[in-house]
Amino acid sequence: MDWDKLRIFHSVASAGSFTHAGQMLTLSQSAVSRQISALEEEITTPLFQRHARGLTLTDEGEMLYAAVSDVLNRLAQAEEALKNVREAPRGVLKITSSHGIGTYWLVPRLDEFLKECPEVEVHLVMEDRELDLTQREADLAIRMRAPVQADLIQRKLFTVHYHMYATKEYLDKAGTPRTLEELADHTVIGYGETAAPEIREINWLLEATRRRVSGKGRTIRINNVTGILTATLAGIGVAAVPDYVAAERPQLIRVMPDVPGPSFDVHLVYADALRQAKRVVAFRDFLVRSSREWKY
Repeated sequence: MDWDKLRIFHSVASAGSFTHAGQMLTLSQSAVSRQISALEEEITTPLFQRHARGLTLTDEGEMLYAAVSDVLNRLAQAEEALKNVREAPRGVLKITSSHGIGTYWLVPRLDEFLKECPEVEVHLVMEDRELDLTQREADLAIRMRAPVQADLIQRKLFTVHYHMYATKEYLDKAGTPRTLEELADHTVIGYGETAAPEIREINWLLEATRRRVSGKGRTIRINNVTGILTATLAGIGVAAVPDYVAAERPQLIRVMPDVPGPSFDVHLVYADALRQAKRVVAFRDFLVRSSREWKY
């Protein structure tokens, strides 16, 4: 069997459609479809059941998918073993994280890591959606929830806590709310509808005020923590902000400090195939050390 066709087959099976697989492989949908048809003709076996909502693997397709996945994992392990022949960590390290963790926790620490590992080239992708580590969309992920896949290694780093914050200027103008009922009369800044599922509980503040009747309150939604922080610092309203972010900004005053917000355990995640990769091991050890030294 032709390896290029098998590689395309694996991408189609993972993506569930010719279109999505084509986007991953930078091929047209028709080119992907032709390759799959050619592979099915070559082995005289249908690999997919085609229907209006996408593709599902046949029993034979499931068997081939498992075999190709095993080969890909072995190749990845061999690739890492070859890279590790030399002593120092080196090469490209692609890291993905949420916008907030990446911007306000990871980036300020990257310079120290790069001094320790000068031959590692860091590529940082900050998105609230989760990249597929098994498909090598990234080498490591810093996530605000534990993964469910069995072939991913996880390590808890720390816990992020949220509370309500506003500026003195806003509170002087609008008054300081003492209860959630009073907060319903204020401008509340929350996450937009496009926030990733893993951080959906972060809108607890909007949910708390929505259940209360008010004639003066209003809501502003912004889809990332930088926008929310900027709006809060501009004196627009009250927002749920991570404590470690607020601690670096003395302009922010904690509102109703006894009312707890949500908390999230932050995990380092990477594929089992990369457990021996020196650049991954070096970055893992650096993050674990950094999280232990962190006071928030």
